[in-house]
Amino acid sequence: MIETKDYNIILASKSPRRAELLNGLDIEFSIEVREVDEKYPSNLSPEKVAEHIAHLKASAFDDIDNQTIVIFSDTVVVVNDLVLEKPKDKKEALEMLSALSNGISYVYTAVVIKKGDQTISFTDKAEVHFNEISHNEMEYYIDNKKPFDKAGAYGIQEWIGMAFIEKINGSYFTVMGLPTAKLYKTLKNIIEK
Repeated sequence: MIETKDYNIILASKSPRRAELLNGLDIEFSIEVREVDEKYPSNLSPEKVAEHIAHLKASAFDDIDNQTIVIFSDTVVVVNDLVLEKPKDKKEALEMLSALSNGISYVYTAVVIKKGDQTISFTDKAEVHFNEISHNEMEYYIDNKKPFDKAGAYGIQEWIGMAFIEKINGSYFTVMGLPTAKLYKTLKNIIEK
């Protein structure tokens, strides 16, 4: 159990899944989000995109003291070297699910932690194996679950993950949006130093 009572811990994310996961680590925190432009260079390698965006989010918090710890995160899904972010509409969501169907994709979740002027970051990777998803099943999922706030147009914890993900190599929580074991270990190191 990390002793956090001397710190103000902030999760800089609108994601209900990240809040749920951080809550599951028994860490008290508040939520504060500052809007940033999440563009990244087109020549950036796919495995570096999530960390680049997490650092952009962190750059908006340049006024924190040593008693404040802010956690930033970003998740991208990569298939055939193509970065799948959040789908803008149903058409894009269908394209993403078609790309994932019956194949292997990679999920990269990056975390940046800021405490005063100290910044620590890491990226965790998971390999995801999908079974084949029919067009009707994709439509059913998109119409019923509205996955427009999720990288790659899916949530592993939802119907599509339960029905079609055959296996993952890596952390389930990384695919869900927060590598909890790595985050816990890193926070513990920061606080107990």
